[in-house]
Amino acid sequence: MSTSTQQELVLGLFEAAPATFLSLRKLGKESFYAQGLPALKSEEYKFTPIAKKLESGLTDFSPAKPVKISANQVKSAIFSGFEGIVLVFSNGHYLPELSNSTEGLTVNLLSKIENTPLGSIAKVAKDPFIALNQAIFADGLHLSIDNKKVIESPILLLQFHQAQGGQVVSPRIWIEAGDFSKATFIDYQVSLDDAPYFVNKVVEIKGGVHADITFHSLQEESNQVIEVSNVVTDILQDSQFTSTQITLSGDMVRNNLSLNLLGSNSVGNMYGLYLLHGKSHVDNHTNVDHTIPRAESNELYKGILADQSRGVFNGKIFVRQIAQKTNAFQQNNNILLSDDAIINTKPQLEIWADDVKCSHGCTVGQLDEEAQFYLQARGIDKITARGLLLYAFAAEVLDKIEEDSLRNYIVNQILKRLGSNF
Repeated sequence: MSTSTQQELVLGLFEAAPATFLSLRKLGKESFYAQGLPALKSEEYKFTPIAKKLESGLTDFSPAKPVKISANQVKSAIFSGFEGIVLVFSNGHYLPELSNSTEGLTVNLLSKIENTPLGSIAKVAKDPFIALNQAIFADGLHLSIDNKKVIESPILLLQFHQAQGGQVVSPRIWIEAGDFSKATFIDYQVSLDDAPYFVNKVVEIKGGVHADITFHSLQEESNQVIEVSNVVTDILQDSQFTSTQITLSGDMVRNNLSLNLLGSNSVGNMYGLYLLHGKSHVDNHTNVDHTIPRAESNELYKGILADQSRGVFNGKIFVRQIAQKTNAFQQNNNILLSDDAIINTKPQLEIWADDVKCSHGCTVGQLDEEAQFYLQARGIDKITARGLLLYAFAAEVLDKIEEDSLRNYIVNQILKRLGSNF
C-alpha cells in the first residue's frame, strides 16, 4: 500500500478524533505517519499482510459508533457460573449503566483523569497500531486498584463490537495495580453480527511492588474480524503478571504482548492457545525485556491448525547485561491437521548477561497416529479419539486458567470444535 493510499485510508479517522488529549493525539499521528502501516517487507509483520487485509477487507474506514446494548445481551454473554465484576463496552465506549464495581477498584473515563499516564508504557514508536490508536481513540477506561487490596472476584471486560456508522473500533484501557494488590481481569470480545470490522486495541498495565495481576484474553469474534491487540505491562519488584491469550476465531488477528520486568524477583508468565480452522490467520508476537537481576519469565504457546489456516509465533526474550541471575523459558508447540495449514514460528533469545538460565524451542508436527489407533482399538470412534488427543495437547495451557467459569466455557467451546471434526 502506497503512502498516499495509507493517508487516504486514515484521513477520516484523524478528522473524526475528538478534541481531547491533543498533545497525545498529535504525537500518535506524527508517529503513525513516520512509521506507516507495515509493508510486506517489514520484519515485524513479514508473515502477516495486515495493510493489504485492511485495504481489501473494509469498505468504511471510519470510527464505529456505540451500539445500544441491553441488559439481556449482557446477561447472555456472561459465562455460566461467573460471579464477579462486569464492565461493559460498546465499540470501545464504556457503558456505566450496565456495569458494576467493588470496593478498592476505581473506574473512571480517561478523559476524567488529570495528568493521564496514557502512552507511558505503550510507546507510540514501538508499533504503528499503538500510534494509530493514540491518535484516534474516542475515550478509554482508567482502572485503579488500591494499595493492599485483594479483589477476589474476577473483573470481566465485556466488549461488544459491531460495524455501525463505521468499521473501526479503537478500545483503550489503562490498568494500575497498587502495591501489594491482587486482581484478575478477563478481556472478552463479542461480535453482534457477522459483518467485518477492524479492532485496534491498546491495554497498558502498571503493577506496583508485590502486585499480582492476571490478564486473560478470549478472542471468539466472527470470522470476518480483523484485529490488532497491543497489551504492554510494567512489572516491578516482587510482583507477578500472568497472561493467557486464547484465540478461537477471526479473519486476521495480530496479538502483541510485551512484558517489561523492571524489578528484582518479578515474574512474568505468558500462555497462549490458538485453535484455527478455515482461512483464519493468527499472529502472536511476544516480547519480554529482562532489565534487572533476579527476574523470571515463563512462556508457553500452543497451536492447533486445520484446513487452510495460518499461524505465526514470534517470541523475543531480551536479557540486559545487568540482568544477572535471570531465568527465562520459552516454548511454542504446534499440531497441523491439514497439508494446507501453515505455521511460521521463531522463538528468539538475545542475552547480554552471563549468569543466566535461559531456554527456548519450538515443535511442529501432526497428530500421533499410534495414540489415535490405540484409542480406536478400545472402542472410541475416530473423531472422539482425535478430539481427546488434541484436548490433551491443549490442556497444558488451559490448566493455567484458574477462573473456573472462564476455563469451563473455553473447554466446552473447544470440545464442540474438536468433536465436530474441527
